[in-house]
Amino acid sequence: METGRSAKLEFAVQMTCDSCVNAVRSALERQPGVQAVQVDLGKEQVVVEASLTAQEVQQLIEGTGRRAVLKGIGSGQPDLGSAVAMLSGCGLVQGVVRMLQLSPERCLIDGTIDGLKPGPHGLHVHHLGDLTKDCLSCGEHYNPHGTRHGGPQDSERHVGDLGNILAGPDGRASFRLEDTQLKVWDVIGRSLVVDAGEDDLGKADHPLSKVTGNSGERLACGIIARSASLFQNTKKICACDGVTLWEERDRPIAGKGRQNPDPPSANL
Repeated sequence: METGRSAKLEFAVQMTCDSCVNAVRSALERQPGVQAVQVDLGKEQVVVEASLTAQEVQQLIEGTGRRAVLKGIGSGQPDLGSAVAMLSGCGLVQGVVRMLQLSPERCLIDGTIDGLKPGPHGLHVHHLGDLTKDCLSCGEHYNPHGTRHGGPQDSERHVGDLGNILAGPDGRASFRLEDTQLKVWDVIGRSLVVDAGEDDLGKADHPLSKVTGNSGERLACGIIARSASLFQNTKKICACDGVTLWEERDRPIAGKGRQNPDPPSANL
C-alpha cells in the first residue's frame, strides 16, 4: 500500500555559506509533504522529515545547485533496522530500494528504478541472496509460511509479495510503499527482484498466477543489505577503493561502472 507516513532522511550536502543554507531550506520548506527541515552548515548536513520519496527530496536539494548524497534513513521511533538493495541486471534496468522498519508492524519501502518499460512491474523479495547466475539464482519468492501468491493487501500471500510499481513514460518508477508483513530483520541477506511484467496478484486463471503472479522474467535484482540509520554513516572516504563520498556520488547507482576499474595502489 502507498503511504503518507513521514520518515527522516539524512543528506550530506555541499554547502559553503549562509546563502546555501537559505536556498536549501527554502526549496524544501515550501514543498507539500515536507514536515521539518534541519540544516547544519558546519557539518554540511541536511535532515528532512517528509512523506516524499528519498529521490524526490534529493532532487529538491540538488535543484538549488548543490550536490547531495543520502547517508541515512530513520523514523521518530527507536531504531528497528534499515536495509538497502542496489538493483542491476543484464540490460539498462538499475535502481536503489531502501527499507525502514517504522514499527514492529510496518515496514517502509522507498525506491527508484530506472530503465523500465512504461507500465506496471512486479516487485518481490526472493528467498536467496545468491546472484551467481544473476537473478535466476535468487530462488523463489520469500514465503516462510508456505502460502500461495497474492497481493500486498491480502492476508494470504507470500511475505515477499510487494505488488506492482509503476514506471512512467521516462522508464522511471519512483515509489514509496508500506507493508505490514515484511520485517527488515527477516529479509537482510535475501534479494529483491523487479520483473518484466505486471503481477496479477494471484487473481488470474494462468497456472503461474498463484505461484509468481505471472509477472514475467526477472529484469534486475540485488542483495538486501543492512544500511545506516540516522547519523550512523560517518563515511567520507570509502575504504574499499579510496574514493570520496562525492566521487562515489558520480558513479552509476548499480551495475557496470559502479566499481573503480583502477583502484589505487596500496601504500606499502
